[in-house]
Amino acid sequence: MKYTLCLFALLCSLLSVAQKNVIDEVVWVVGDEAILRSDVEKYRVNYGSQLKGNPYCVIPEQLAVQKLFLHQAVIDSISVTDAEVNQYVDNSINEKILMAGSKEKLEEYMKMPMVQIREEFFDQCKNDLTAMRMREQLTSDIKVTPAEVRRYFKDLPEDSLPLIPTQVEVQILVLQPRIPQAEIDRVKGLLRDYTERINNGTTSFSTLARLYSEDPGSARQGGELPYMGKGELDPGFANVAFGLTDSKKVSKIAQSEFGFHIIQLIDKRGDKLKCRHILKRPEVAQADIDSALVILDSITNDIKSEKISFEDAVRLASDDKDTRYNRGILSNMKETGETTTRFEMSELSAFSSELARVVEGLEVGELSKPFTMINTKGKTVCAIARLKNRTMTHRASITEDFQVMKEVVEGKKGEEAIQNWIKEKQKSTYIRINPDWRDCDFQYEGWIK
Repeated sequence: MKYTLCLFALLCSLLSVAQKNVIDEVVWVVGDEAILRSDVEKYRVNYGSQLKGNPYCVIPEQLAVQKLFLHQAVIDSISVTDAEVNQYVDNSINEKILMAGSKEKLEEYMKMPMVQIREEFFDQCKNDLTAMRMREQLTSDIKVTPAEVRRYFKDLPEDSLPLIPTQVEVQILVLQPRIPQAEIDRVKGLLRDYTERINNGTTSFSTLARLYSEDPGSARQGGELPYMGKGELDPGFANVAFGLTDSKKVSKIAQSEFGFHIIQLIDKRGDKLKCRHILKRPEVAQADIDSALVILDSITNDIKSEKISFEDAVRLASDDKDTRYNRGILSNMKETGETTTRFEMSELSAFSSELARVVEGLEVGELSKPFTMINTKGKTVCAIARLKNRTMTHRASITEDFQVMKEVVEGKKGEEAIQNWIKEKQKSTYIRINPDWRDCDFQYEGWIK
């Protein structure tokens, strides 16, 4: 999970009370930033068993590398928004609440309220994200050719080749259960009520968003979204949002693929807009779900009896515009920006846990029974799936898994670029290490000058 990099900050805060009794000292200085003994101790208690080598050498060096990234991020104007940080903070805290058993138990263990818990590690989490963003920029221009990939893997023994997990290709036919007009009117009525309360000053837009918006990512931030261009937003949402000119006004009701919204302008910068919104989704009645499942059952029978092919059924009946004209084949958008039709099972589960459970029990070419799932827009839909292909776990080959092998080589070149950058950065950065902390076999030799 992306927010994992912030868990160190939260785990550090779990020991903050005990650490207050430790006499602190500055052990390293990098630029104008200090690394304290307490920083090292917090990391050691939580991750010392996972580290190779002397933790009093490895940990301060890792923290020092982060200081270099943060310093460069300031120079290059690399930053992360509070909304991004808060999303990771929320996810991390939710995970720790599950571990503790309840919010109250977590507060009791840490001897502080939840507001203070957030404050305890917000800055560290922001630093982690900023450093990650800086690393991404430093390696963003790295490219490798097919010849470089072949050369890298040419002489590697087979057991050193990347292990490719089981991957599947899936086709899907989706029906959206009918939403009665009365339910749509109910949702619009709620949004009109919110608008009236905002306009008469009874309640702020941000408060209502926190209480009632069904967009979990932005609701915590009072409905606030980051600066976005028109092409980054759903067309129905964008057309209304970019028509706003007065930050005190609330928009008319906008309809998007996600549901219905009211929107308030915050700021415009060039061709980008910052706004807040409240999302409400119509509820789907069980009777309408059952009706959609009956239709899908009939379609399934027609496919099995060869009255119609799966591909033609998708084209004629599917409500999913992303797959309707692609023979129902799901596309997997990787974090690298690459789009593929292959999913590892963990990726398919992240796309839809319901779909992953269904596909796991299918043979290649087999059609599933109708089922319900939550789609990527957060809506309840009904579907049938067909397993188009399954590639079992195997060692990578240049013919079948070129993209994976290319990413390995790009990763190696990226690490080399980062290491060279760190060595150069050491030469131009003021660094002082407490004499008691110098007797180390550092990964980078340039710390002690």
